[in-house]
Amino acid sequence: MTRATAVRAVLAVAVLLASVFITLTMSPRLGLDLQGGTRIVLQARDTATVEADRETTDRTLEVLRQRIDSLGVSEPTLTRSGEDRIIVELPDVQDPRQAAEVIGRTAQLTFHAVEGEGTDQPEEKTPAPESTADPESTADPAPDTDPAPDTDPDPDPDPDRLTLPDEQGRLLALGEPRLSGAGVEDATAAFDPQGGAGWTVSLEFRKGAGQDWKKLTGEAACHPAGDDRRRVAIVLDEKVISSPQVDPSVGCRAGLPSGATQITGSFSADEARDLALLIKGGALPVPVEIVEQRTVGPTLGAAAIDASAQAALIGAAATALFITVVYRLFGALAAVALGAYGLISYAALVALGVTLTLPGLAGFVLAIGMAVDANVLVFERAREECADRPTRSLRSALTTGFRKAWSAVADSNATTLIAAGLLFFLGSGPVKGFGVTLAIGVVASMFSALVIARALTEIAANSRFVSDYRGVNGIGRPGAVRTWLVRKDPKLFRRSARWLVVSAALVVVAVAGIVVRGVDLGVEFTGGRLVEYSTSRPVDVETARDSIAAAGFGDAEVTTSGDGDLSVRTGKLDNDGEHALRAALAEEGGETTKVRDELIGPSLGDELRRNALIALGVAVAVQLAYLAVRFRWTFAVASVVAMVHDVILVVGAFAWLGRPVDGIFLAALLTVIGYSVNDSVVVFDRVRELWGANRRTPLDTIARRAVLQTVPRTVNTGMGALFILAALAVLGGDSLADFALALLIGIVVGTWSSVFTAVPGALALERSAKAPPPPVPGKGKGTPRGKARAARRDPLDNGARV
Repeated sequence: MTRATAVRAVLAVAVLLASVFITLTMSPRLGLDLQGGTRIVLQARDTATVEADRETTDRTLEVLRQRIDSLGVSEPTLTRSGEDRIIVELPDVQDPRQAAEVIGRTAQLTFHAVEGEGTDQPEEKTPAPESTADPESTADPAPDTDPAPDTDPDPDPDPDRLTLPDEQGRLLALGEPRLSGAGVEDATAAFDPQGGAGWTVSLEFRKGAGQDWKKLTGEAACHPAGDDRRRVAIVLDEKVISSPQVDPSVGCRAGLPSGATQITGSFSADEARDLALLIKGGALPVPVEIVEQRTVGPTLGAAAIDASAQAALIGAAATALFITVVYRLFGALAAVALGAYGLISYAALVALGVTLTLPGLAGFVLAIGMAVDANVLVFERAREECADRPTRSLRSALTTGFRKAWSAVADSNATTLIAAGLLFFLGSGPVKGFGVTLAIGVVASMFSALVIARALTEIAANSRFVSDYRGVNGIGRPGAVRTWLVRKDPKLFRRSARWLVVSAALVVVAVAGIVVRGVDLGVEFTGGRLVEYSTSRPVDVETARDSIAAAGFGDAEVTTSGDGDLSVRTGKLDNDGEHALRAALAEEGGETTKVRDELIGPSLGDELRRNALIALGVAVAVQLAYLAVRFRWTFAVASVVAMVHDVILVVGAFAWLGRPVDGIFLAALLTVIGYSVNDSVVVFDRVRELWGANRRTPLDTIARRAVLQTVPRTVNTGMGALFILAALAVLGGDSLADFALALLIGIVVGTWSSVFTAVPGALALERSAKAPPPPVPGKGKGTPRGKARAARRDPLDNGARV
């Protein structure tokens, strides 16, 4: 064992032990789409006097945190997103009506003097006992609120002044706001068993506001008991939440000092707590609007985890079996490294505190199938070395395979990392989690292939038994596919333009689907609401549609989803409307459970749709820039054309199939972009190498050889991903089926385009290009010949010759 192999082995063992420790001692952080709960995105809005900037949004977030904490939600999460958005995550909250109602109370809290009874009073209601504002001692509820005989109400009320109904529905004429909720220091609910006042709400005001409160209550105390003008109205969102009478013990102009005010009345415990909450947290610096609301039932998240785990096990087992059959012993060692990759990437996700979302979980599973790519590249290179020089040692061929495959491995993984970065920076919500998971998967797969798998195979290559029996190690002989291709030697690019015609025809079919059938944009891009229900009794779509229409939702679209579930999509629908819709379904289906709920505001839908197009445009530009730097511009343009070809075909296929295009589809599409460029990079890397070594050979011949040499890698890598995706498509349910379907189509068309679109396109561009062929490998500009030979020397060759 060489020193380098020993270092790799020790490093691999250390990382694996750390990964095992993290896996056994730490738990993953699950997103709401996996553990169940509600996610609400709030948009802060400007007012006439306050701008919704970073500072005011942060202050708004703290007020909302106080409101949310009062709901008793376990471990709520509130974070600011950008300059003026707030993300609220409420685990285990399945009915968001109460949370949305508390969060949605956005108006400024104000305190008003009551100037008398309002005009246009509705039909008299039986008054309930009213609250009283009094000093620290409790007081009996105020007497009947009808004006006393000696009261002198305003005979000519101002029609422009604020008139609102009180708690019992009686109209009150209110004066100008005397102070706002910003002056409230604290408001607490407490039970007073000794004074007999029951539940009360105590108020404390800040210094300046305390003086305003004292003046307001002192002016109200100048009116006789029972007079409406002895009341103080507390208004939130143009609604009187409390209008207590000032206690008779308070003298005229004396008022109530700050810290010595209680609101008493016939409160229940919940009413007192709600009132305290509204007074304390009612004053938001700026109003907020709910632009997105998602609710996921716990059963859906648990089912997604189980399905993903089954798909991972089945897909990984199939992938391991496949590479073991193809590469024998070395394939089995790569399968061991594949298992180590799964452990390392999972431990990295847990250690970094990454929130594992449903798309992220799918990305973790998908990366297992893609992790064999580097091993396949190395093994195919080693097979070529063994075929070219049958007498060379197995260890030497393996080392050369790792060295020659490095360029393709680095470039292909770089393009995937670019796609992951775009998902993170340009995606939204759970799609960001997919980008993080994919990036971690790429890094972990590189480590497993270049450290763990290399250490295992180098140790095995040192065995005389493995070296002598070439059929056992798996790389000592060329594979069946390569042997067949070499024997047939098909002239793929004798008329390369015909392949471009076929690709163009496929694009025309895809565009026809987009134009004729249209793209079914999901609610995430159009705005609206999508709710999925599970009923205890089977309900067909027509019956459900009739029941919903009878309840007043005639424009709702009803479809089946999953195992007999119903999916209802509407335009604008608030939480009360959703409750009524669910009740209508329950009449036909019995117990009706909400499985999934997505509400997207129209402004956010427009923004997400615009960002999706920007993401695709940036993806094309960034990949083009990277490829132009790493390769010839002709190769870069051809690769990007093939990539655009793949994107159009995937979108067109979804249009013809009538499948929805949403955020998860966008994640799949950006992954297809990375995969497509990955395949093209491997082919063009080989073209560059062969062309540099054979500068006088026609380029179409070089391209044909490069394609025939890289086809085994393309097929074997694609099979690994296809096993995983097929398992996800079958076992993943509706949540992951469309994601897996998009990637299945993308991998198939990406494999096609990397050979029959990118290469013919590059050949067509090269005919008009005037750039010379690339330099001979190892003899770039400014490289001395001696150093070039040293770079090409076999690592096990000490240079001695006889």
